[in-house]
Parts: sequence; structure tokens; C-alpha cells
Amino acid sequence: MPTYDYRCDANGQVVEVSHRMSESLSTWGELCAQARISCGDTPEDAPVYRMANGGNLISSNSLGSGMAPAPACGTGGCCPSGMCGL
Repeated sequence: MPTYDYRCDANGQVVEVSHRMSESLSTWGELCAQARISCGDTPEDAPVYRMANGGNLISSNSLGSGMAPAPACGTGGCCPSGMCGL
């Protein structure tokens, strides 16, 4: 499930949450419920805005393996300039 950063202008906090791409959060109360954190002194109806980070996808394949990902191409790596040698 993708993760998104939301910012609340009322308190200046940025909170990272996971939710479906089709969902969107619009208030501090919704964000706190999704993140399972306390609203604190910030009103629950304070607006929040999703930050433009593109959403990060975390899959079970990438968690806890301790191994680097496979090279992007079958040549075994890329040259020092970072351009693939295909």
C-alpha cells in the first residue's frame, strides 16, 4: 500500500500514512485516525494537504531482506556515469 505525507498548516506537523491510492484525507481528525495518533490540541476539522511526494510503495519483497536490489539490466551493472550499458 502506498505511503503519503500530509501536512497540517494549523500545527505545522507532517504525518506519513498508508492508504489506498483512491483515498484522500482532508482533515486533521481523519489523518490522526489513519495514523493512529492523538489529535492533541489541534482541532479535528483543521485542513490537511497531501504533499507532492508521489507516494511510496512498500512491498513485502523489499522488507527485511538485507540484500541490495538486482541490477536494472542483464549486463551486471552500470558504468560510472550511471548510464546503462545496453
